[in-house]
Amino acid sequence: MHIGIPAETMPFEGRVGLIPEACADLVRAGHQVTLQAGAGLSSGYQDAAYEQAGVKISGSLSELLSEADLLIKVKQPDESLLDLLQPHHTLFCFLHLAADKPLAARLQHTGCTAIAFETVSESGRLPLLAPMSEIAGTLSVQIGTGLLHSPQGGRGVMLGGIAATERGQVVILGAGHAGYSACRLAAAQGAQVTVFDLDRQRLQAVRNLGDNVTALYPFNSSLQQQVSSADLLIGAVLLPGARAPHLVSEAMVKTMRPGSVIVDISVDQGGCIETTRPTDYNDPVFRYADVIHFGVTNMPGAVARTASQALSAVLLPYVLRLADDADQGAGQASQVLSDAINIRVGQIMNSVVAQALKKE
Repeated sequence: MHIGIPAETMPFEGRVGLIPEACADLVRAGHQVTLQAGAGLSSGYQDAAYEQAGVKISGSLSELLSEADLLIKVKQPDESLLDLLQPHHTLFCFLHLAADKPLAARLQHTGCTAIAFETVSESGRLPLLAPMSEIAGTLSVQIGTGLLHSPQGGRGVMLGGIAATERGQVVILGAGHAGYSACRLAAAQGAQVTVFDLDRQRLQAVRNLGDNVTALYPFNSSLQQQVSSADLLIGAVLLPGARAPHLVSEAMVKTMRPGSVIVDISVDQGGCIETTRPTDYNDPVFRYADVIHFGVTNMPGAVARTASQALSAVLLPYVLRLADDADQGAGQASQVLSDAINIRVGQIMNSVVAQALKKE
């Protein structure tokens, strides 16, 4: 199998699809790997490190795609890549098509096979999404903490407070990987944290993080009450492959205090807060109803080296399965990854994605 790793193009997206150590294992397994020159630089990986791992360095994207069959990216393809995709290519990356009907249509037109990281499911887990969700959850509190500072236009609240002061109020929607990570950091800082989720076991897990954590079922009246008093509201709702539901309405956002902050991790899938819209690290925030909104769609890209290492560790076994499957004609990869195929031969293959796109 010839595997290609294109460079990322989204603003401040420093991640790379596979780090040199992962590439070395692919080469050792008998596969060819080509990297677009400079693709690993923002993660701290020089081209020379890839060459030492047996990777060929390609000077251009067109040269890379003329040789590679399986393409390993991080974020969705941009126009430069879409223009070069052919029916024989398999694209493996984050796609988030439920909230991006134009991208789905463009991928259908290419005739390629597109497999989404976020819809790879095994034993009830989302192994490729989980580490990025953990990073995004942690970053949501780090970023929110800074945005609450007065020089950033925030309320001037320190989340943990000190003696003789109020604790900051953090509200988290969802207690999955992202929500749990956000809760863990916010609680450790000393904030008063309220987490909403449908799953009682998840609620119990976050409640065990500390006496300053309250875990609640998302009754509408409870949501309204907690959102209105939040200093930092974090959206971390995930429906695999589907568009995120709007749990917080525009009317609820308007009840929040001036200078409070919203970080919507779910923005990739449309956002779980009605007033959210996608942003990037060039212009990451906007104000609506005097509430600061952060909607960057590639949050883990800010910690590119950490994120690339974490992603490669979980991604490599699936790349090997895909590559071995192509060599053998059929096998385990087909079974494990079949539900993760979003598009093949111009058709939407994943039923959840198809349903979401019909509603668009």
